[in-house]
Amino acid sequence: KGSLSSLIVGPCVAAPLAGALIYIGQTGDAVLGGSALFMMGLGMGVPLLLLGASAGKFLPKAGDWLNSTKVVFGVIMLAVAVWMLSRILPASIIMLLWSMLLIIPAIYLNAIDSLPEHSSGWRKFWKGIGLMMLSYGLILLIGFSTGNNNPLKPLQGLAIDSAQAKDQAISFEKVASVSELESRIAQASERNQFVMLDFYADWCISCKEMEAYTFTDPTVKKELSNFVLLQADVTNNSEDDKALLDKFKLIGPPGVLFFGTDKQEKTASR
Repeated sequence: KGSLSSLIVGPCVAAPLAGALIYIGQTGDAVLGGSALFMMGLGMGVPLLLLGASAGKFLPKAGDWLNSTKVVFGVIMLAVAVWMLSRILPASIIMLLWSMLLIIPAIYLNAIDSLPEHSSGWRKFWKGIGLMMLSYGLILLIGFSTGNNNPLKPLQGLAIDSAQAKDQAISFEKVASVSELESRIAQASERNQFVMLDFYADWCISCKEMEAYTFTDPTVKKELSNFVLLQADVTNNSEDDKALLDKFKLIGPPGVLFFGTDKQEKTASR
């Protein structure tokens, strides 16, 4: 049971653990680092120990509700799996998987079945949830068939041209090495222009969110209209990619850096 619980708890603490290790590495304080990790371990272990020592007193009684809970958490775990797969699978395939994950459970919620005449309020509520899931799943399926790959904007490809132009992201010039980046910054400096450098990777969820929402925002596009916009795609993690990340002491994307006309990075604006 402890091994199984660690599989669930482990990923949840991965982000704060990484942050703690980075802080410890930068400060070099072994006492503070050891204490922080010890307290984190207590935070993970004490709740499990309390539940185990209570002999079931703190847990709700078993019943039919557990079957429903099992199904709900099963769907949630499948959703987590799809979310994690989005880092390695094509966006269109992920959109299809989201569609399936909405449509199939909706059928189990009687979304396409008629309810008995005197159904309870809960049955009507869950049927309503099922209808919403079914509807959005079908919209995702339509978006997938039109070549769209954003689950939060599944019908974007069906919009009129003016709306599409409005939602179009800003275009970046790719840089693949430190020397290429320095050359482009020097050229921009000669023209008295500021530079923005965006670090991107196909497996970076935040990068895709920025591409879909931040870089399509009219205010952002207006503010960046006079900037030289560069992008370093570090998806392949090549030697040049590592060199670019190391130059700016970045662990990985996302990262947005700004350079002035003096060719120096404005670190406060990262």
